[in-house]
Amino acid sequence: MIIKSIELKNFRNYEELEIHFDDQTNILYGDNAQGKTNVLESACVSATTKSHKGSFDKEMIRFGQQEAHIRTFVQKKDRDFQIDIHLKKNRSKGIAINQVPIKKASDLFGILNIVFFSPEDLNIIKNGPAERRRFLDLELCQLDKIYLSDLANYNKVLKQRNKLLKDLYFRPDLKETLFAWDEQLVTYGKRIIKRRQIFVQELNELVYEIHKNLSGNREELILKYEPDVEDIFFQDELFQNKEKDIKNAQTSVGPHRDDISFILNDIDIRKFGSQGQQRTAALSLKLSEIELVKSCIGDTPVLLLDDVLSELDSNRQNYLLHSIHDIQTIITCTGLDEFVKNNFQIQRIFRVTNGQISQQS
Repeated sequence: MIIKSIELKNFRNYEELEIHFDDQTNILYGDNAQGKTNVLESACVSATTKSHKGSFDKEMIRFGQQEAHIRTFVQKKDRDFQIDIHLKKNRSKGIAINQVPIKKASDLFGILNIVFFSPEDLNIIKNGPAERRRFLDLELCQLDKIYLSDLANYNKVLKQRNKLLKDLYFRPDLKETLFAWDEQLVTYGKRIIKRRQIFVQELNELVYEIHKNLSGNREELILKYEPDVEDIFFQDELFQNKEKDIKNAQTSVGPHRDDISFILNDIDIRKFGSQGQQRTAALSLKLSEIELVKSCIGDTPVLLLDDVLSELDSNRQNYLLHSIHDIQTIITCTGLDEFVKNNFQIQRIFRVTNGQISQQS
């Protein structure tokens, strides 16, 4: 799987852009705040309909404009796809696949699989549980459309249930309607818990070996899925916490409170690991993610590396660069020193300056 080219119009700081990528390693380099990450962001939107930053559609539209367009050409197993994303300031985005509009954004998932790795991901272990749930959801939604549907429905029901819990303060007579939302929440929630459990198990088998190699056989990393509640007990726990939920006007039990622990040589490095250990574990996690996507889709994802190399020491840089030789990679950086130092082969180099991109090789 490769991204052949991306065309942008009024996206972020790009008035117009057309960029063609090599099917191996592509470097976008330049000073900070020139627009390098914006190119990766456009690829992320083309794959998932959303920004990796969590930005709203209107925030991605060039200042002073009402609309923006992203057109991405993808080659996947000898098939070509054209993905068009039409961002609008005051309306929902429009999406078309091969020039045919789609009604559901979920129809886009799975056409382009990406693995996005940014400096923020190096903090995934020491940050809060929401970051780790986001990691789970982003990859699972690309790989499993049933999970995508279940998660969307769960979040919708959770929002409605929480709204009802707030309304009960003024309308206690609505309490009897709570069970209808509870039933739906349990149905979707149990499926999410089971799928996350399988995903973490699969990831765990890969991350163990990768981390051993990355640490020179000195460390053993194990991931543990920590569901807020086991799927078989979800309904009972929800019932038992009903009065508490009414009092606090929010749902206190469910997969929206899940977490993952990272156990390194029997130590939970979320709390007790050094920064170096946490970063190495995060790198192992991302490399494992690539391998898992490969096995799930029978193809390689596109790897997007956003200024990550400057955050890693030379050993981790070297390991990362030599782990990605067989997949298309688009890398942003401020200079080329790391690649020269590691004797890393680059197929295509682009210079980015204030929303203008020039190819240099």
